[in-house]
Amino acid sequence: MSAERHFAVSYAEAREKFRAAAAARGARQFAHVHPEAKGAQGEALAMDFALLGRPGAPGLLLILSGTHGAEGFCGSGCQVALMHDDAFQRAIDRSDAQVLMLHALNPYGFSHLRRVNEDNADLNRNFVDFGRALPTNAAYAELHPLLLPATWPPAPDNEDGLGAWLAAHGPAAYQAAISGGQYEFADGLFYGGCAPSWSNRVLRQVLRDHAATRQTLAWIDFHTGLGPLGHGEKIYAGVNDTAAVARTRAWWGDDVTTFLDGSSSSAPLTGINGHAARDEAPQAAFAGIALEYGTYPITEMLQALRADHWLHNHPDAPTAQHHAIKHRLRDVFYVDDDAWKQKVYAQALPACTTALTRLEKAARHEQV
Repeated sequence: MSAERHFAVSYAEAREKFRAAAAARGARQFAHVHPEAKGAQGEALAMDFALLGRPGAPGLLLILSGTHGAEGFCGSGCQVALMHDDAFQRAIDRSDAQVLMLHALNPYGFSHLRRVNEDNADLNRNFVDFGRALPTNAAYAELHPLLLPATWPPAPDNEDGLGAWLAAHGPAAYQAAISGGQYEFADGLFYGGCAPSWSNRVLRQVLRDHAATRQTLAWIDFHTGLGPLGHGEKIYAGVNDTAAVARTRAWWGDDVTTFLDGSSSSAPLTGINGHAARDEAPQAAFAGIALEYGTYPITEMLQALRADHWLHNHPDAPTAQHHAIKHRLRDVFYVDDDAWKQKVYAQALPACTTALTRLEKAARHEQV
């Protein structure tokens, strides 16, 4: 199937395509509209859902897009293409499972071309227990003043300072320090927030409503920004659970990676959204991946994020600079090229049908 026409160039277009595809497929739809935030063009922002398959089935496949806002262009395009794909519908019918598509976990970031949400929070660092002491990230604290300079582009001495830290500690430590998650600097990068976000609360409620009684929960969360161009790395997306990691690799293959053992392109992270699955559907046998599609080198991605955070902290920036920063931010998370989109979908479809096949086996009480 030609998938590229199902991708969009804005959140509003992506949402329209998702809802139209769900209606054409006969899915049950519902939405949670953000009670306060509005989109970049003043439009309503929502987490939209489409349910396919037999109600009450013992297995559920949850397919998420837009956890990281601007990364939603990729995930949304795949979700819309899946609903237009008869092969995917046949796989649902064979599996006797239900599929729940979540469009735009972070609609604010999707619309405003930010990776973070309306609170400057990274939703894949927000799923921590805020009733306990929050994780500390001393290395990020060292880097924060350099990551968010007073001017953009940064002055040479600023870049020299970052280069010196990188040379002293190495690329892996640098990536972990910046991207692992931090809870001290509300204006900073990869900030996990100070409380459960609106998106966090809605996702948990939806899991309680639709996953709490399932025997098996499969999870596929679309991401972009790490790895070789167009390659979809399958990164384990759950909590530190040996059985769940083994199950996930048994489902999708030994090439499933995880930051838990250092095999992933991702640094170790705190507060990923997979914690919600453990918390709200603890009885379900879990298998889940983040499909992480490569776009541009990580150095370019981090530079685009620095620029966007600087812009957020300097709303009086010149219009031309604003547009240039936003354009680059979208580019590093979404390659608007037909060949890239085709390659992305060619990996998304088998990942989703594999999950459905495994859910079918689970329903027949075979080993999962």
